[in-house]
Amino acid sequence: MDIQVVEGALVEVPTTDVTGIDRRAFGEFVGPRGELASYAFGWTTGSDPHIAHLSIGIGAGNPGGGTFHAVIFRHQDGHAYSLTDERFERVPQGGPDLSADQARAHGDLPFVWWVTDHVMQHDRRAWWMRHWLLGTTCIQTREVFERHEPVLMVSHDADDGMWQLIGASDADPDTGKVGHLHHAVDEDQSLLDVLDLPPGRHATRPGDGKPWAVHL
Repeated sequence: MDIQVVEGALVEVPTTDVTGIDRRAFGEFVGPRGELASYAFGWTTGSDPHIAHLSIGIGAGNPGGGTFHAVIFRHQDGHAYSLTDERFERVPQGGPDLSADQARAHGDLPFVWWVTDHVMQHDRRAWWMRHWLLGTTCIQTREVFERHEPVLMVSHDADDGMWQLIGASDADPDTGKVGHLHHAVDEDQSLLDVLDLPPGRHATRPGDGKPWAVHL
């Protein structure tokens, strides 16, 4: 059996002060030998510093079962994790909430980090969250930036790593706008499918809501 990361619900709720959105994504993990885990991760737009949260649950109903909680933060050019005492979410496969010390002493902690790495690699909402953590910038044509046109081409430059979002109009570098990639996804979640675009590749689609094709 191949490893499966199955995306579940995405819950989006305005913050109490209505200055941002609290996002929580849920899903299930199935390992190659049928190992099960449930997960939830989330972030709050407008929060400073940019720190995301994660819960991984294993062994529901078993003596060694538990729910592990961690924070995710920017580290150098990527991200890192740190166990925390703070409970984030309850997940179906989880058991009792573990403190950071209990989690560090747990024999299944390597499995939990393995699950976490696969979730971050394969859940499209995790790509979105990672771009938020890293503050990834992108150049958008004026028409896309002002939401007059949908994004029809996404490019990830090989030279400088810059992302570009282009609509139906010809791209004019003199009128392009610089913004954050995660804000573009806030407005158009169909971009989730191309947030893992490798450097040197670009993706196109014939119209809003149509499938993306990735090109060299």
